[in-house]
Amino acid sequence: MLKRPDGPLDETVPARRPITLRDLLTFRLGIGFLMGSPDTHPILKAMVEQRVAVGPMLSTAPGQDAWIRGLGSLPLMDQPGERWLYHTGSDVLGVLIARASGQPLEDFFRERIFEPLGMTDTSFSVPAAKLDRLASCYWTNPATQALELFDDARDSRWSRPPSFESAGGGLVSTIDDYLAFGEMLLNKGRHGKGRLLSRVSVEAMTTDQITPEQKAVSEFAPGFWDSHGWGLGVAVVTKRDGVSAVPGRFGWDGGYGTSWSTDPSEEMVGVLLTQRLWTSPTPPPVYLDFWTSVYQAIED
Repeated sequence: MLKRPDGPLDETVPARRPITLRDLLTFRLGIGFLMGSPDTHPILKAMVEQRVAVGPMLSTAPGQDAWIRGLGSLPLMDQPGERWLYHTGSDVLGVLIARASGQPLEDFFRERIFEPLGMTDTSFSVPAAKLDRLASCYWTNPATQALELFDDARDSRWSRPPSFESAGGGLVSTIDDYLAFGEMLLNKGRHGKGRLLSRVSVEAMTTDQITPEQKAVSEFAPGFWDSHGWGLGVAVVTKRDGVSAVPGRFGWDGGYGTSWSTDPSEEMVGVLLTQRLWTSPTPPPVYLDFWTSVYQAIED
């Protein structure tokens, strides 16, 4: 691993232990998203060159083997288990699932998650017959501050199967499908008369796994760790600092303009889908407005 995250790639020290499955689930594997442009850290530039960087363009690596080979060619940023780094752990998990199951990741997801939950519109691409239902995505150009088209639905990156099925951010979905997933977790892994996950698995997923010491060295959105933790794949609210910040509420906000939370205390699932790409780690104002309105509408 690197002697320091912003140091030269050839200045390394041995990792003190192997990366574990729990490290992947909690984003403590030792490599992931760092704030700043690729020019600020040699490791970020190398991730771009190896096509394993985190970003809105998604990976263009020609398949999972090429992606994991590119990532494996790079040194870690930190010792395994010591620091939370966003996103990359999910993509590694996707490769691991595909290899362990002996099938493409989308087939595994469809068999184990999508079909049991009736999520008929969730996949890594949109078939031609459904493209008229796909929304275009917009963004604020950082150079001009003008609102521009980012992903045109008529020729979207989701209009064709991807070269790399990203478990960290490659799925496209709908309100109804997202709601079905959130309700399954609200019901502690149950859906209808069936069960996808055990109760204790859901409880582990939605319990903060990051220590105060790890939060202190894990930079992210300003103030994030003051009121949030991280479970096994989802953020967890740990402190009430607003109308909608209910401790125990869990979910995540996506960079393409999505927001989902499940609140066990209110027995509620909320989903917001917008068509606007994030340009900052701080949520757009519409997110705060949406969640504040949701909780203000709750009756005693």
